Amino acid sequence: MGEADRKVVRVMLDTGSNQSFVTSAVADQLHCQQLALDDMNVQSFGGGQTKQKMRKVQISLKGLCDGTPPLAITAYVVPTICSSPPRAEPAIRRHAHLKGLQLAEPVTLEGEDHTISVLIGQDYMREVIDGRMKIGTAGPIALGSRFGWIISGPSGSGKATQAATSNFIRAEKAEDLLQDLWSLEKFNQQWRHYQSTMQVFRLQPDQYNQNLDELTMFVAQVAHCYPETLALYPQELMDMLRQYSTVIDTDMRMTFVKALILLRNKNLLTPTALLELFFELLRCQDKALRDFLQSHIVSDIKNVNAKRKNMKLNSTLQNFMYSMLKDSHAKAAKIALDVMIDLYKKGVWNDQKTVNVITTALFSKTTKVMVTALKFFLGKDEDEEDSSDSESEDDTTAAKAVITSSNFTKKTRKKKRALEKAKALANKSKKKKKKSESFNFSALHLVNDAQGLAERLYKKLETLNERYEVKLMMMSLISRLVGIHELFLFNFYPLLQRFLQPHQRDVTRILQYAAQASHVLVPPDVIQPMLMTIANNFVTERNSSEVITVGINAIREVCVRCPLAMGEDLLQDLAQYKKYRDKNVMMAARSLIQHYRTTHPELLHRKDRGRPTEATGELERPAYGAVSARDYIPGAEVLDPENPTEDDGRGDEDDSDGWVNVSDGEIDEENEDVEDAELEDGAEDSEDEEGEAEEDAEGEESGEEIVDEEGEEEDDEGEESDEDEKVEEKVKTVKAPQRSRKSSVSSKVKSGSAVSTLSKEEKMARASAVVSSRLLTDSDFRRIERAQLAKQMDPLKKGGKRKADEMVEEEEERGEIVTLKNIERIHKKPKADKETRLLTAKAGKPDREQLKFGRPKGRVNPNASTTNKEKKKTKNFMMLRHKLKNKTKKSFSEKQVRT
Repeated sequence: MGEADRKVVRVMLDTGSNQSFVTSAVADQLHCQQLALDDMNVQSFGGGQTKQKMRKVQISLKGLCDGTPPLAITAYVVPTICSSPPRAEPAIRRHAHLKGLQLAEPVTLEGEDHTISVLIGQDYMREVIDGRMKIGTAGPIALGSRFGWIISGPSGSGKATQAATSNFIRAEKAEDLLQDLWSLEKFNQQWRHYQSTMQVFRLQPDQYNQNLDELTMFVAQVAHCYPETLALYPQELMDMLRQYSTVIDTDMRMTFVKALILLRNKNLLTPTALLELFFELLRCQDKALRDFLQSHIVSDIKNVNAKRKNMKLNSTLQNFMYSMLKDSHAKAAKIALDVMIDLYKKGVWNDQKTVNVITTALFSKTTKVMVTALKFFLGKDEDEEDSSDSESEDDTTAAKAVITSSNFTKKTRKKKRALEKAKALANKSKKKKKKSESFNFSALHLVNDAQGLAERLYKKLETLNERYEVKLMMMSLISRLVGIHELFLFNFYPLLQRFLQPHQRDVTRILQYAAQASHVLVPPDVIQPMLMTIANNFVTERNSSEVITVGINAIREVCVRCPLAMGEDLLQDLAQYKKYRDKNVMMAARSLIQHYRTTHPELLHRKDRGRPTEATGELERPAYGAVSARDYIPGAEVLDPENPTEDDGRGDEDDSDGWVNVSDGEIDEENEDVEDAELEDGAEDSEDEEGEAEEDAEGEESGEEIVDEEGEEEDDEGEESDEDEKVEEKVKTVKAPQRSRKSSVSSKVKSGSAVSTLSKEEKMARASAVVSSRLLTDSDFRRIERAQLAKQMDPLKKGGKRKADEMVEEEEERGEIVTLKNIERIHKKPKADKETRLLTAKAGKPDREQLKFGRPKGRVNPNASTTNKEKKKTKNFMMLRHKLKNKTKKSFSEKQVRT
C-alpha cells in the first residue's frame, strides 16, 4: 500500500450501532472499491427512521503505535458520521494507574482536526477491545485495545469548562454578549477568583493547577472587552514566566505562553517585550516549548514587517539576538541563530547587519552553532535554482504528454484525474515563467570586514579539533571569501598543499577550494607551488587516467582565475597529453590548450597556438597588477560614426535572408581578392620549412576538440578546389545565408567597409569616436557582439582556406563559485569490471528463493476476500447438490426411463 492510500483518521467506538461506517471523504481519498450496494434502515435518536441505499467498502485499520496488527473491516459509506466532539485531554499525570500507558490516540494540540472519520459498531467491537482494564480509585478507566489504551470516563470535574463558555462567547456579536453577560459583576467575580488562584499557585509553581489553566485562557480570550480592568494582566503573566521559568510546571508554562500570544494577536502587547521574554524562555528544558516559540517568533516578526520595515523593532531584536548568540546555553543560541537564518531566507531580515551578526556564530564554541552558520554561508543558491528549473521543465514535459495522450485513449476516471492534475501543473509552470525574476545575492557579499573574517577563520582552522567534514566546510568558506572579495591570504595555499594527494579523502573538493581561492590579484609565485604540487602528485604516468584528468581539470580552473601563475615549461608539458590514449585525459589537456589559445597563446608551442585570429591579435596581455581602463567599447569600430543608421560591419549581412544582387564588376573584384588571399596563404605555408603545415591545420580548430592533421589537410585541399571552381563561375545572384568566402568579400565590396584593413590603433580611435559621438542602441550592441564573434572566427590574415561559418564553441559562463563538476568532468565513462557487471545483472533478476515454480501460492492482497472455490469448502452440501447433479452424466437406463 503506497503513501497515497494511507490516511490518519479518528475512530469512534459505538456499541449502540449494529454496523460500521466510514465517511465518503476518506473512502474516496483511499480509492476504496465498492463491494456491494445495500438497502439500510437507519434509526436515529428520538424514533426517526429512514431507508436509503449505501455502498459497502473494505478498509484496513492500523494503530499509530508500533507493532499493532492491522484490522480489515467492511463499512458503509456515509457523508458524515457526527460533528466534531469537544477536545478533552485526560490528565494522565494526576492518576497513578494511567501513567506509562501507550495511548491509542496521542494528546493533540489545539487547532488539529477532531473529525470522526470511522465508526466501529458491534460487528467488530470484540475484535477491537481485548478485555484488559485498569481502574483506579478515582478518575477515568483505561480499556485495552488492539490500537492501544483507550481512556474512558470523566476527564475533569464534570462541570462545564471555561473553554466551552469561551467558545460560546466567541460566537457572533461576542463583544455585545460579553458585556451583557458580565454586566452584573460576574466578570469581576471570575477575575477575583483568578487572582486568588494565581496567589496559591505561586506557592507551588511546580504543581499543575487545572482551575488556573482554564481561568488563564478564559481571561486572555475576553481581555479585549475589559482593557482597563485587565491592564496589568499581561505584565503579571510575563513576570510569572520570568520568575519561575525553569521550575514551573510544563503544562502551566505552555498555557501562560499561549495566553500571551493570544494577547499579542489582540494588540494588547508590544512585540519587543514579548519577543525578548520568549528568547529568554528558550533556555528551558522543554523541546515542545522551544519549537513552539521558534515558529511564533518567526511568524510574528514576519507579520510585523509585512507592510513596511519596522527598523526600530528590527534593530532592537538584532541587538538582543547578538547577545543571545553569545549565550552559554547552547540550545538557546542555536535557536536564535535558526530564527535569524529563517528570517533572512524569507526576505524579512536580509540586510547587512543580520549577516554580520550571523558571522559571529562562526566562532562559537558550540559545534552545532558553528556548523549551522557555516551551512548558511555555504548555501547553494545557484544549484537549487538549476535543479528547480530542471524539475519544472520535466514536469511541464510530462504534463504535455498526459494532455496529448488523453485525446487518443479511453476516458476513465483515473485518466480524468491525471488529466486535471496535468493541466493544473502546466498552468502552475506557466505562471511561474511569467513571474518576474528575483535575484538572491549571496550573504558573503554583505560581510563588512571580509579580510579580517578570513584571517580569523584561518587562525581557527589551524587549531580546529573537529571532524574532517567540519574542517572541509571551514576551508570552503575561507576559499569563497578569498575568491569573491579577492583577498590576500597567502598562508592558506600551503595549507591546501598538504591535502593535495590522490589518496586523500574528498580530494576533489580540496582541489575545488584551491581553484576558488585563486584570483588575478594573487602573485603568481604564490600560486605556482600549488600548481606544481598538483602536477607532480596527479599528472603522472603512475596514476590512473581518472586521477590525471582531475589534476589537469583542477590546473585549468586555477589558471582560468589566475592565468599568470602558469609557466611556459609546465604548460607545454601538460599540452603533450592532448594525444594521450585515454579520452578523458586527452579532452582535459585540449581544454587547457584552448583556454591559453584565447588568453596567452605565446606560452604554447607554435603548433598548439592555432591560426591567429583578429581577437587574438587585439589581445592585451597586462602584467601582474596592471589595470586596463578603456575609453571605448571593443568592437564599436564596425559602426559608422557619421551615419548611425547604417551598419559598417558585416554582422547584419550574415543574418539577412533572401538574395543579394551582385554585378559582374564586383564579382571580378571579388575573384581578385580571393586569389590574392590564396597567394598570401601560399606564401605563409611556404615559409614553414620544418613541415609544420599539418600541425598548423590541426591547430585551426577553435573549439575544445582538435582534429587530426591528415583530415584537416584533406579538407583544406578540397576547399581550395571548391574555391577555384567558384571563382571561375560568373553568376548574377548569390545566396546570403551561404557564408562562403566569396559572399563575405562581396558584402565588403558592396558596403565599402575597410574596417578589417585598419591597424589596431586606428580601430581604437574609430571605436572611441563612435562611442563619444552618439548613443548606442540595442541594435548597435548586437552588431558589436556579432563583430566580436566574427573576430574569433576569422583569421588575422584572411584567405580562402578558412571557412567563414566555423563557429567557436562558447566558453561556459563562470560564476563566483567553482562547481565540482568542472573538476570531476569525465567525457567517457570507464568500462565496468566483471564484478560490477555481475552485480548489475543480479539486480534486475528476482531472488530464486522468493520465486517459486508453478502458480504463486497465496493472495497478492492478504486483506482481500476469499474466492468462490474456497467458499465451497465451508458451504452446506445441500447448497451445492444441484451443481453436482448437473455435472454428472446421465446413464443409459435413466435416458430409457425418461423416454
